[in-house]
Amino acid sequence: MYTINTVPSLEPAGAPVRTFGLLSTFPPTPCGIATFAAALASALTAQGASVSVVRCGPSPALEDPVVTVALVDGSPEQLESAAAALNATDVAIVQHEYGLYDGPDGESVLALIDRIDIPVVVVAHTVLAEPTTNQRRVLAGVCERARLIVVMTETARDRLIALYDLAGPKVVTIPHGAATPGAAPVVRSSVSLSPRVLTWGLLGPGKGIEWAIDAMCLLADLWPTPNYLVAGATHPKVLERSGETYRQMLVRRVEAAPRRPWVSFDDTYRDLAGLNALIQSADVVVLPYDSADQVTSGVLVDAVAAGRPVVATAFPHAIELLSTGAGIVVPQRDPAALADAIRTVITEPGAAAAMAAEARRLAPQLSWSSVARRYDDVARRLVSTRQVPLR
Repeated sequence: MYTINTVPSLEPAGAPVRTFGLLSTFPPTPCGIATFAAALASALTAQGASVSVVRCGPSPALEDPVVTVALVDGSPEQLESAAAALNATDVAIVQHEYGLYDGPDGESVLALIDRIDIPVVVVAHTVLAEPTTNQRRVLAGVCERARLIVVMTETARDRLIALYDLAGPKVVTIPHGAATPGAAPVVRSSVSLSPRVLTWGLLGPGKGIEWAIDAMCLLADLWPTPNYLVAGATHPKVLERSGETYRQMLVRRVEAAPRRPWVSFDDTYRDLAGLNALIQSADVVVLPYDSADQVTSGVLVDAVAAGRPVVATAFPHAIELLSTGAGIVVPQRDPAALADAIRTVITEPGAAAAMAAEARRLAPQLSWSSVARRYDDVARRLVSTRQVPLR
């Protein structure tokens, strides 16, 4: 679990302390948005702000003290309680993802925002190029009610403006923060001199791990043979719906390969220090995702901020963030293209070093402290002007 830091404020002496109400899932809930929310809360607190969280979902046995209310369902009583907690702060930061809230496509969030009297900043984690009719209705309603919408890529910003007829100033791009600092890679012992290929994150269909396994089979001619580590537990929602079916399929794929690749699976939980060490141990990070629609990837940002070369499929966030040379982008579901890109990183003289150098150049703007300053600046302007919503 993230711990909210108590670092002295960077504000001038006597400056008012801004208070943020954060509506989100939150650790120990194992999901990317919970991790994002906790890191943002910690970074804002480190800037001198005060943060309270309205958790989406039932409270765990051990609750973080920063959580004040749990929004368990979309009942009027629950919505009123959540809104009251948020209204006690200066600015509400509302995470938007279709699966976070009750109702079809999470539509209960609309009734909640209607009860919020303070400025609402919506963080749009998913902006689909071809939403369903109801997905479009829900996101349009969220955008209409928000004072400002934050997205994490220019692709998402362009989509929102084009699909929902929003005024440009209402949509602000602030990068996803990175949990891992740029640093030199970990020097592995002589026990394993093989290049390490790494994918990490919660597992489930759509992650594309099967294509990366097939790609590793095409690299069996290399010596030393690269090893592929798949780190992460199965996503809780996937586990609830279909158990370990996806992971078991991946294991069978490895066992059935004609030239069996060196692949290992590790579902160990890691704290930030452990995750940082894992990432730094990688020679190349592979993100073989199936989706061509993903506009936000925390794993991608962490890999780049850690200064690791990246091979990713052509989802929008990867296309955008890797465009200056921090990695290689390949088509979805194409093991041969993945293998060629990994081979380039591992064997081409200077390729990995050049990618890592560019990744480290990008890292400072991806730090959580930099991201938190931008959210705090947005809040300062909203609180000082109490401007009317832009349409």
